[in-house]
Amino acid sequence: MVAAFIWISLLPDDAAWRATLLRWGTLSGSVTEWRAALRDQRLLTLLSALFIHLGPVHLIGNLLFLFIFGLPAERSLGPWRFLLLFLAGGALANLAAALLMGTPARAIIGASGGVSAVIGAYLALFPTARLGVVVPLGLWLEFIKVPAALLIGLWAVLQLAFTFVGPSFGAVAWWAHLAGFVVGFFYALALKPMLARRARGG
Repeated sequence: MVAAFIWISLLPDDAAWRATLLRWGTLSGSVTEWRAALRDQRLLTLLSALFIHLGPVHLIGNLLFLFIFGLPAERSLGPWRFLLLFLAGGALANLAAALLMGTPARAIIGASGGVSAVIGAYLALFPTARLGVVVPLGLWLEFIKVPAALLIGLWAVLQLAFTFVGPSFGAVAWWAHLAGFVVGFFYALALKPMLARRARGG
């Protein structure tokens, strides 16, 4: 992601930047259009779009969430299952966003779909975990532990609300966040019995 961001930052002008987004981003479209994609290279953009970001805030935000939720999820799943989670979850999330966005030929980019899959997997793997958050109390900042399920649940509700009435309505692929979250949750849920047996040495 960082390498792709540096590469895009070095493009000579806005025209090259837009051409890169259209070439490597996932373009929204109808089911018929995506059925035709089976015969060309458009399917590859479901993956390549995960590594392209609009700016440093977009990139750092996704990397931060990936760091918080990805490290424990990767330790539990193992590196290859985690890589499959991120790539497959992100690709399916981008496809869902492309089909449901409503506006044709919009470029969908960013790792949000894959990161959302990781968040969903984290909730399935660690349903009773607690996360530390900093709460401003007047002039003081208080560090407290909050159930991860509560924070993730609030996040998921916000994604659903933003899908219809949120900021940047129609420009942010909120559907990718929701789809990735669902894919990641059920992926990890399906693997939990096997992971438990492995932990017991069975």
